[in-house]
Amino acid sequence: MQKPHEKHEATIVKRGGGKHAHDDHGGAWKVAFADFCLALMCLFLVLWLMAARNTESLQHILTEADGNKTDQGKGVMPEQVGGPRGSLIERFPMPRSGKNDSPGQALASGENASEVPDKVSYETPGELHKLAKALAKLSAETGLAANLESVITPYGLRVMLHDTDKQGMFVRGSAVPTDRFANLLKSMGPLFERMENQMLVVGHTDSVQYSDTGYFAYSNWTLSSNRAMAARSMLLSGGMRKDSVLQVVGMADRAPIDTQKADAGVNRRIELLILTSAQAKAVSSMFGMPGSKNMMEGEVDTALPDAESLQKLRNKLGPEGKYGTGRNGN
Repeated sequence: MQKPHEKHEATIVKRGGGKHAHDDHGGAWKVAFADFCLALMCLFLVLWLMAARNTESLQHILTEADGNKTDQGKGVMPEQVGGPRGSLIERFPMPRSGKNDSPGQALASGENASEVPDKVSYETPGELHKLAKALAKLSAETGLAANLESVITPYGLRVMLHDTDKQGMFVRGSAVPTDRFANLLKSMGPLFERMENQMLVVGHTDSVQYSDTGYFAYSNWTLSSNRAMAARSMLLSGGMRKDSVLQVVGMADRAPIDTQKADAGVNRRIELLILTSAQAKAVSSMFGMPGSKNMMEGEVDTALPDAESLQKLRNKLGPEGKYGTGRNGN
């Protein structure tokens, strides 16, 4: 029998027997769930960016390299540009607005044939003057009245869309047109759609050179050519027919308006040389285009442009004129 004064030994209870097999996976699901949430957030961000594209970006997606819209079914199916194949995001047909339908499409849709504009040919100085006035009106409506000058020459109408100190035609040093310039070119599309004449699209830059002067580096030659192509694309997206453009040329800084100031704004320009039918045939035959034929010299006006009128234009736009001081940059 245990005596009362004797102390009882403490009973020690040990719980657990070591590491269990499920302890290794106790926090792994949290890491996986965090990765899943991050991937889901990235997906939502991509979808938001796609939805936030403005109408200009969407127009470029709907427009092919040659400026025509791709017809698929009842609408226009935007093609994936520069992205991977097999996207999980469906691409739905975009309904047509009907703005840029050609006369043939208008007739096919049942519109009144009398409302479809007839084709117009500008051959005489008087007719070219009317075209110049129509283009000047469009430039005024888009807020670019000071950026357009035109002169009638023996080979057609020379239209110059140039920079000023306050307004440029392209983003500095790039071939991305400003919003106003893009809108102006698009507004010219329907006018040129009716025109039977063909044109040359010529890009010009100022004489400011790029720092990299290597043979394969980006230069004013590249910039002027890219800007001319961008102008062509804007005209086509406005409704102009593809065959209205006979040639696209980049001339870099070889033909400045202001010869006294290398970075003058008037030297950065896009020229639309709207040719008479005889001059267009002469250019076609010079390159041996299909369907062209050799022209007799008497059928083509080979005279140089009026030197007096061109000198007046240079005086107006040059060092002594209202556009004599240009902005820096290309």
